[in-house]
Amino acid sequence: MSPVPDYPRQLEALRPTLLKYARLQLRNPAWAEDAVSDTLLAALEKPQAFKGDSQLKTWLIGILKHKLVDQIRRNSREISTTTDREDGEDLDELLFAADGHWREPQQDWGDPEATLRQLDFMRVLEACVEKLPGQQGRLFMMREWLELDTDEICKALSITPTNLWVMLHRARLRLRECLQGGWFAAEGAK
Repeated sequence: MSPVPDYPRQLEALRPTLLKYARLQLRNPAWAEDAVSDTLLAALEKPQAFKGDSQLKTWLIGILKHKLVDQIRRNSREISTTTDREDGEDLDELLFAADGHWREPQQDWGDPEATLRQLDFMRVLEACVEKLPGQQGRLFMMREWLELDTDEICKALSITPTNLWVMLHRARLRLRECLQGGWFAAEGAK
């Protein structure tokens, strides 16, 4: 028996959140549905596995991560590899001077671990990841959230390791810029 009252209803209430993560990662609505359904089915089949040591959402996302990896491996030949151009302003030129130093001094972000625990920060981070162009958001999620290794990501998306690292670098720069303006600037104003 699960320690969560009205367990099936709470699972269904978390379905939209799980589906959002799955769609962002897989970019295929049918595969995302399958991964979320498999996650919820696993949770319903073994409610006693949820011990209540974490939030139900955290536990379900842990299961979903494994289902997404399974889905990526199963469908790796079919995953869309559209290459949206990484146009726009060159972030390196915007952020760095010719000598390689930051153009503007960076704000002190304080204690990163304390910040990560804040739910609002995670919402801003999610929004920033969703704003990443092309495959950058997807690659970032595959590497940092699903913790896939370089070879697996490159094989799944038919890209070279060099291309992967360049895109991850650009994604991290864009995330930093987004978080600097959307989160840390607001925190500094308080």
